Amino acid sequence: MQAREQILQAARRQFLASGYRRVTLRAIAADAGVDSALISYYFGSKRGLFAAVMQLIVGPPDVIRHSLSGDPAHLPERILGHVLATWEDPDRGARLVALYRRAGSDADANRLVRELIEGEVVKVLAEHLGGAHASARAGVAASQIAGLVFMRYILQAEPLASMGRRELVDRAAPALRVALSPQRLGRLPRS
Repeated sequence: MQAREQILQAARRQFLASGYRRVTLRAIAADAGVDSALISYYFGSKRGLFAAVMQLIVGPPDVIRHSLSGDPAHLPERILGHVLATWEDPDRGARLVALYRRAGSDADANRLVRELIEGEVVKVLAEHLGGAHASARAGVAASQIAGLVFMRYILQAEPLASMGRRELVDRAAPALRVALSPQRLGRLPRS
């Protein structure tokens, strides 16, 4: 195994076990069996390494990119289907739950997760959507997906936690379709 891959695997183990703040580059280097200078060489910093590990574990841009090809009319269903399948994968899903729970209690991990979602997921989706207010539409769509993921996989709130994937996609897709739509809906009257 090459040094870069050894570092990534060791960092993944360390971050998932101890969280961002408690892990040191020295501990990761020791776990990987490499000199800590290699971490700086490959990743620049602890933050850069964490971002690379996030990509390895989560791969949110890949999940979104994979969803983009195909009939635009079915984009919401493809996005939801791919996101749910990723979270339900026995290996990746457990890692994601652990990672997002860490982000809820660790300010540095929270910031990095947020930056990854804003800079990668929202950006990739907005570029694909194009047109008026693409970033806002992508941001609202990402918030809907994040809320669904949080309710189903982190809180395990019913009825979402036990709902079948197909039913959940069918029920959530219309709202996601509205969020992705370039057409503005009428405003609600002010009270």
